[in-house]
Amino acid sequence: MPDRDHLNQQNRADIENRILHGLASEWVTASWDIPADIRKTLTKPLFVLRDYSRKLGYWAFENQEIGMNREFVLNHSWNDIREVLFHEMAHQLATQGMGARHDPPHGETFQKACRILRANPLPGGQYVPLSRQIMDGQADETDKIRMRIQKLLALAESSNVHEAESAMMKAHELIAKVEMEHVRQNHQREYYSLFLGQPALRHLREAYSLAHLLRDFYFVRCIWISAYVLEKGKMGRVLEISGTARNLQIASYVYEFIKRFINFEWLEYNRDKNLTLHRKSDFAYGILAGFRARLEKKPDSTGHTPGRSGSLVPIEDCQLKQYISVRYPHLRSFSRGSGSCNPGVLSDGKTVGKRLVIHQGITSSTSDGVIRYLT
Repeated sequence: MPDRDHLNQQNRADIENRILHGLASEWVTASWDIPADIRKTLTKPLFVLRDYSRKLGYWAFENQEIGMNREFVLNHSWNDIREVLFHEMAHQLATQGMGARHDPPHGETFQKACRILRANPLPGGQYVPLSRQIMDGQADETDKIRMRIQKLLALAESSNVHEAESAMMKAHELIAKVEMEHVRQNHQREYYSLFLGQPALRHLREAYSLAHLLRDFYFVRCIWISAYVLEKGKMGRVLEISGTARNLQIASYVYEFIKRFINFEWLEYNRDKNLTLHRKSDFAYGILAGFRARLEKKPDSTGHTPGRSGSLVPIEDCQLKQYISVRYPHLRSFSRGSGSCNPGVLSDGKTVGKRLVIHQGITSSTSDGVIRYLT
């Protein structure tokens, strides 16, 4: 039998080969965003992994080679790997496709190439993972408002159901109020785009329902984009959300919170039922429908609207719309069939979803910039 070290080396070699194939696949997909007259001047480069102490990647014109830092690609998310790849691809586009071989490395032509490829123009030595940018990019509300939101989310942990629900709704309203004020004032804001979840060949219907929930209530745009699925060795899709740093952090937290809530409640619900994963999908879809119904509550006898008045965006964020139009000039929509479902399981899920309360959790970031959520 092979020894453990040999197996570890084989596993690492297999992972590295998958990563190299993924880099090539992402390069081919991204190249279709390049105008045809320029695209035909590009040659598919050789992709290699190298050991560097600081450099994350490079484009070598002479060797027609894009290299990536081995430790970086083995220890970061595909979102981060893809971003560095596109940066190096922009160097290739600028020098090989746009004739700027002798221009400054990060000059005007390179900046234009970055816009074409939606690449991060920052040099590799200055690269900060997107998740860390978001953690460090807390938006511009006063400390007083941020503390108020945190206190409300902390109250949402109350064992008193009515107190918890009221606190969550007030937190939603305050978040929405601050956001709408920024939109009305139209101050210049910075936007980011971030993966949620992992790329996959197929996504279940609750994934689309959760994306719609984030879009409708948490001030982000949600787009399903092409991305490499490392485990399958093929291009698939992943959910990408776009918005300000604060809104991306909130939406990311809600996304993880709800997914964990669904998994926990399903384990409890299915403890003695032995239902299939198809029924879990029905249950999850029901939870999301129930939670949405709570956020869309009609005004009560006092005329107060717990969710609707402060959750949906009544005015359009023109800056975010412009950011999306530049990042994705050729968007298309698609619909997905609902398929068969178990009405009873769906109904039970809705009942559970109506008592879902988003409350404050503990966030921390690791050395690679990944945000961890403990609910």
